[in-house]
Amino acid sequence: MNISYKWLKEYVDFNLTPQEVCDALTSEGLEVDALEEVQSIKGGLKGLYVGKVLTCELHPNSDHLHVTTVDLGKEEPSQIVCGAPNVAAGQKVIVADLGCVLYDGDKEFVIKKSKLRGVESFGMICAEDEIGVGTSHDGIIVLPEDAKVGTPAAEYYNLESDWLIEIDITANRADALSHWGVARDLYAWLKRNGYETSLHRPNCDAFAVDNNDLPIDVDLVCHDACKRYACVSLTGCEVKESPEWLQEKLNVIGLRPINNIVDITNYIMMAYGQPLHCFDADMVKGHKIVVKTMPEGTPFVTLDGEEHKLSEKDLAICNAEDPMCIAGVFGGKGSGTYDSTVNVVLESAYFHPTWIRKSARRHGLSTDASFRFERGIDPNGTIYALKQAALMAKELAGAKVSMEIKDVYPEPIEDAKVSLKYDYVTGLIGKEIPVDMIKSIVESLEMKILAEDAEGLELQVPAYRVDVQRPCDVVEDILRVYGYNNVEIPTQLKSSLVIKGEDDIKHKLENLVGEQLVGCGFNEILNNSLTKAAYYDNLNHYHADNLVRIMNPLSSDLNVMRETLLFGGLESLEHNIKRKNPNLHFFEFGNIYHFNKEKHSDENPHAAYTEEYHLGLWLTGKRVSGSWIHPDEDTSFFELKAYVMNILRRIGLPFGAVVFKKSDNDIFSSAIAIENRGGKVLAELGIVCKKQLKAFGIETPVYYAELNWTALMKAIKKAKFSFKEISKFPPVSRDLALLVDNNVEFAEIEKIAYMTEKKILKKVELFDVYEGKNLPEGKKSYAVNFILQDEEKTLTEKHIEAVMSKLITNIKKQLGAELR
Repeated sequence: MNISYKWLKEYVDFNLTPQEVCDALTSEGLEVDALEEVQSIKGGLKGLYVGKVLTCELHPNSDHLHVTTVDLGKEEPSQIVCGAPNVAAGQKVIVADLGCVLYDGDKEFVIKKSKLRGVESFGMICAEDEIGVGTSHDGIIVLPEDAKVGTPAAEYYNLESDWLIEIDITANRADALSHWGVARDLYAWLKRNGYETSLHRPNCDAFAVDNNDLPIDVDLVCHDACKRYACVSLTGCEVKESPEWLQEKLNVIGLRPINNIVDITNYIMMAYGQPLHCFDADMVKGHKIVVKTMPEGTPFVTLDGEEHKLSEKDLAICNAEDPMCIAGVFGGKGSGTYDSTVNVVLESAYFHPTWIRKSARRHGLSTDASFRFERGIDPNGTIYALKQAALMAKELAGAKVSMEIKDVYPEPIEDAKVSLKYDYVTGLIGKEIPVDMIKSIVESLEMKILAEDAEGLELQVPAYRVDVQRPCDVVEDILRVYGYNNVEIPTQLKSSLVIKGEDDIKHKLENLVGEQLVGCGFNEILNNSLTKAAYYDNLNHYHADNLVRIMNPLSSDLNVMRETLLFGGLESLEHNIKRKNPNLHFFEFGNIYHFNKEKHSDENPHAAYTEEYHLGLWLTGKRVSGSWIHPDEDTSFFELKAYVMNILRRIGLPFGAVVFKKSDNDIFSSAIAIENRGGKVLAELGIVCKKQLKAFGIETPVYYAELNWTALMKAIKKAKFSFKEISKFPPVSRDLALLVDNNVEFAEIEKIAYMTEKKILKKVELFDVYEGKNLPEGKKSYAVNFILQDEEKTLTEKHIEAVMSKLITNIKKQLGAELR
């Protein structure tokens, strides 16, 4: 929300500097994100002064230049060469001194010492358009005789900068989405801190009906979606450019002026928080407005020329025949206000926030009006805003009010009633606040005290405070005005000891693994759980039907819950690679979500949804780059595998309880899955397929692993850690060259080996794979190393041969392998 400092001062009296205003607003919950000076004239006329032309002579080498001496209030007059035809001795003029910066659109130039036809010039006598105070370039500015020499031009023209205050409004503070709303909060702060102040806004006493030439009837059909609807007609409007003061107000807060009628509605919205809409009255067929829903699929063209299909859940503002506007969201083409418009209907309404929010999301439209309606506006501010707009239209467009205000308000929205106990305030805040101060604060926030006793207050909260409905909400308001910093930090900490549980163990391991990865050169990333459904198009493993979809997404890029961590990490890789940071090691802990429609039932709708905690690892670029002791080296799948295996070892996963298999996950071009004995996937790691990388514009290989942290925590739940003495007896190494079919994986050999010999077989490693000459077609050769060790005795050759013979027999029998 953009707030003008000068505009704010129209509603509340204060002498605070812009920075002090920002500090005050931030202290009471309206956090200021930025403060920026806004100059009505670019450059603020810095370096420009009032001067007096002492002498003026023809230039010796030119027939149109003059050589002048100008008094700028300095010790010595300045010599300035001037080409204006109207320059003369004795004139008071505006002079750009040396170093002054002048602007021509986006271009700027600095006034420097120069030579013009051989004569030195130490400044510039200026015309209106050259300094931005006008558009004339017929000659230099000639000031009245009483202008004081040496006066800065900014002071002479009474030029004052405004300040733009950018406030981050939280979703619950709809009441602060206007200058008047912010003024109310600032007023409460000023009162609390002892400043002399008052809160005021223009009254509507001057409003009067001029004639009844254009009556408009209103039929409020859909009461649930529109709680209040009011309108008034204006005739004889002259649609033209807004006056400079109105354009300046809108420009300061970032709104583009359009014409006086539209600018009035924008001004009222930003001033008082009530969105208005203006219709060309000649387009209101039958001189009747009907507030209703339209049949499903009704075509509707908005002001921007885009066609939309209305839903039966979209509230429309219609004339006697056609829809003219998606209520509270966007106007329709042809029914707005144009240069040819003469008669206008102004609309001021209160729409149900949920209806507006759903319509805005459904059509992908977000406007200043919908932003306010969907958070909840003041239902009692509609008529005030309508009258103020009508008065401005009479002043700025010569309009006449041509009907009594039509106000349809079948079920008035009541103010909230809250019972507040002083003990409750003290208990929630942790400090006793004097009763008089509590009463002063709530009254400064426009809450009425209906009754009071020794125990507390009965309060009536104005309807525009949609966020204050309960005693705790009132306490929050009291505390933010009282000041969070005024609540002392206690010297004692009251706590109770608890037994370490599963969550504590999980968090401890998560931190340990995170530290381990950071120590290996990883950076931790954190991505949004909301993601783009299009990422899952044409995927088999992560099928689009299993996505958890958002009913009212903020955008098409955030319309589903992620089913894998992969795509968020690829977005992070893309962002960094485009910024010349190509060598990346990322990890992320986060939740993933899954929907199983087969488990969906009306009795237990939650059964279809699952949530798991995962760990993702991404590697791309160089593992070593620019080192004087090591040649450049690319990252690889084997580097990723080492990180994954070290994580599994660190958390204590027993490798005898897992199986390594080839993964069929189609996000990978090649991958390995690590499963438990029951077939549950604990981790997958591999090379991301080129199709996925191409979608993100990534040209280098990306190696990715995703570990199911939830499943891993279950797998190690019963794992026991034991310590034993290092064996005194030496290990024995034996190698086998096995000829196997091309479709046989090393994991199968490893599995058979461990199942064959569980006691003395300690390690099975693949150290070479050969495919090519001298091998039968469809065959490959694995060179496998086996480490045997007995903890209790030295292995004899006979025992070793018996074990190896048994291993060879089983491998041959189950895989059809041959010894080379």
